[in-house]
Amino acid sequence: MIKNLSVRPSLIPREQRGSVESQVCYLTGRIKRLTEHLDLHGRDYSSQRGLWKIVGKRKRLLIYLFKKDRLRYKSLIGQLDMRGPR
Repeated sequence: MIKNLSVRPSLIPREQRGSVESQVCYLTGRIKRLTEHLDLHGRDYSSQRGLWKIVGKRKRLLIYLFKKDRLRYKSLIGQLDMRGPR
């Protein structure tokens, strides 16, 4: 799994570029960048809408991964520190 969230797609091995894990990692990086942008520009509603769309896409990918392979899901959540302990 990719730990650095700012990795360019060209640095990811070809066989892993389309995997759910790499897509979620990429979307998480975009979400963090947009969140920082919105901290500075709170009234940028078009960026806010884009953030909501990205969050929704990541959520759908995580639901898919949860249904398909829970071990990979838990591993990904742990590596990205997305959820707190339950």
